[in-house]
Amino acid sequence: MTTPHTSLSINIGGIQMRNPVMTASGTFGYGSEYADFVDLNRLGAIVVKGVTSTPWPGNPMQRIMETPAGMLNAIGLQNVGVDGFISQKLPYLRNFDVPVIVNVCGKTVAEYLTVVEKLNGAAGVAGVELNISCPNLDCGGMSFGVDAQLAHHLVKQVREKTQLPLLVKLSPNVTDITVIARAVADAGADALSAINTLLGMAINAETRTPELANVTGGLSGPAIKPIALRLVWEIYKSVSVPIVGMGGIMNATDAVEFFIAGASAVAVGTANFVNPNASMEVVNGIDAYLKKAKMESIHELVGSLRL
Repeated sequence: MTTPHTSLSINIGGIQMRNPVMTASGTFGYGSEYADFVDLNRLGAIVVKGVTSTPWPGNPMQRIMETPAGMLNAIGLQNVGVDGFISQKLPYLRNFDVPVIVNVCGKTVAEYLTVVEKLNGAAGVAGVELNISCPNLDCGGMSFGVDAQLAHHLVKQVREKTQLPLLVKLSPNVTDITVIARAVADAGADALSAINTLLGMAINAETRTPELANVTGGLSGPAIKPIALRLVWEIYKSVSVPIVGMGGIMNATDAVEFFIAGASAVAVGTANFVNPNASMEVVNGIDAYLKKAKMESIHELVGSLRL
């Protein structure tokens, strides 16, 4: 008996998506940069690069470098600011039938709230994704995402200011990610994105200087997939909210592994730089996998790890 129909549709925290494949923030620009390579209407959702209360220039060059099986980046969240995003970038995205999720960054709680409040009234915004890996200046530069109390407080404040679906992007640079996951879920997060980049660095042996002007940067790509899979699995066992899995997804098989570990959706990131059509190949490959496995819905795959 063969499966007559396979459904890829999924609801992530109140965002209805035609399939479970979205783009990872910071790797897909504002969408228009990839429109010549990707049918944006076929994506489950577009997650745009981080948006802040005012424009940020980012870090000085050198900001990106390739590593074995990965990439280090220290872009510094360069962006046009929330007003620029709403006036210059969002109108283009409204031309497409795809949910737009805005990654929100800030250095204080007040900065996050400013961005979220402006996004509340912006037509075409389907949800927000809080980047809690930003340094909290009110706490001496400690990232919101490495302290459960800070993370809970931030998410609770944001939750009170918006009815938009709220995703929270978790940092892997912690001792126990499940503590943070539970804290933000309890504060009102509708879904969790896991994981953000791992902190790393590269050194030039000839000059004995850092390869990145910022010294350290975020490591992404295939090198971090085993870590990301393990963390998604741990989070899945700890909270009941949906998880968007990410970290080294280069093809459909990688994506399927994240579903089995407990993710309800996935985000394609660094692969976009290597293969601009990667997200479309992942969508097609997931559909083929479900058909081969005679599964009628992506839901059957989520959390199906056999122990």
